[in-house]
Amino acid sequence: MVTFRALGPFEAIADGEPLDLGGQRQQAVLARLLVAGGRAVPVTVLIDELWPGAPPAQALSTIQGYVSRLRRALEPGRAPREEAGVLVSAPPGYALRAKIEDVDAWHFEHLVKCDDDGPAATLERMQTALALWRGPALAGFQELTWAQAEATRLEELRLLAVERRADAALRLGRTGPMIPDLEAHASAYPLREEAWRLLALALYRAGRQGDALGALRRAREALRDELGLDLGPTLQRLEQDILLQAEHLDAPSDAGGHAAEVPPPAPPAGAPALRVLIADDQALVRTGLKVILDSEPGLDLVGEAENGEQAISLAQSARPDVVLMDIQMPRLDGLAAARRILATEAPPKVIMMTTFGTDENLYAALRAGVSGFVLKTSAPEQLIAAIRAAVGGDALLDPAVTTHLIAAFAGRHDPAAPEGLSDSDIDLIKLVARGFTNRQIAMTLAVPEREVADEVAALLRGLGLVDRAQLVVLAYERGLVSPGSPGA
Repeated sequence: MVTFRALGPFEAIADGEPLDLGGQRQQAVLARLLVAGGRAVPVTVLIDELWPGAPPAQALSTIQGYVSRLRRALEPGRAPREEAGVLVSAPPGYALRAKIEDVDAWHFEHLVKCDDDGPAATLERMQTALALWRGPALAGFQELTWAQAEATRLEELRLLAVERRADAALRLGRTGPMIPDLEAHASAYPLREEAWRLLALALYRAGRQGDALGALRRAREALRDELGLDLGPTLQRLEQDILLQAEHLDAPSDAGGHAAEVPPPAPPAGAPALRVLIADDQALVRTGLKVILDSEPGLDLVGEAENGEQAISLAQSARPDVVLMDIQMPRLDGLAAARRILATEAPPKVIMMTTFGTDENLYAALRAGVSGFVLKTSAPEQLIAAIRAAVGGDALLDPAVTTHLIAAFAGRHDPAAPEGLSDSDIDLIKLVARGFTNRQIAMTLAVPEREVADEVAALLRGLGLVDRAQLVVLAYERGLVSPGSPGA
């Protein structure tokens, strides 16, 4: 059995010994397949991402050679003509086949996102998850863009695990031992309001009211200096409650003397449940969101979508109040799907989700009329607050995601957009460039095929183009799509 480690220096282990995976670029092939989470990665994508901008003439044969040597290292006892069982062919590329528990990054993510069985189970699970880390994720591949992005995503999950571990410990009454860890965590990541909330609460419960207020003052200074913001509503309420010595801050004890969980406030009696639709291409993310919704009174899950097409269709049939939409999905991305949903009569509220705090689609999403923009790794309370804010006619924009981006994009047009085209026009061009027929586009966008044909013809006339082929060329020249993008 082979196990893979990406939460630190990249390596594969068999019988307790590290395997010889060859040079860095050969190792990068295996690491890239690991990052794909078991999904197939086309050879064209491997070539583009291993040699950004300048692949060698023999790149295809080089990749094939890397795969052949990796297979021998991973399965030395496999017969010459026997089908590979670990690094498998998955046309038009390759995929990594392994159990979740045999890949530390997969196991870690599963532990962080799986069902919450109470504070004791959560504490144990987060401790197990954090123990898997041996250093910066994917160390050794920092110069590759895809590795940087995945390392950032895993680091966000690690910070979330640290905070969930602390929260569970506080719910169990284990306050004192957590204070040094929380002090270090808040100092290292001063813009994470959850870190300051946990630290202030721990200090207060340890009988250090002045230090708790001091922690919140430091949080306010950090947010003002870096972002020009005041404390968020949660920290402001906590500061007021500490000043008033509110009783609910002293967690009640159970029979064993431990602090018992305080249930979240229930919605007003008789209020109808809010209907929520989830749209995300990752099953683990959908599972985690379902757990959060199931644990919150007054929220009903009415459907799940794996891509933008399904999201449009389910939004029409299920009539949700809120759609939680991943901004990047295959076939039809979340931004294009959100525009279509918001263009319908009496549309639901749409809250966009992203894994990273640097998604450049933010400004376009805000222009489209979404009612929130949150990190997938935000605390559950942040997500619930975003849902309730959207339904209440407000918009919750996670400061960790939006503040500097709004400033960067304010007043600018999309630099890739041809002059005079609407966002809907650009979405249509992208689909044409990806090879979709009018019928496929009509099914994707849930509109009549005749309407699509008319819109494409109008685009060609407006841009002075002869046929769809010229439209595809324009899309690539303007950077609206790129070789190797989903469906291209």
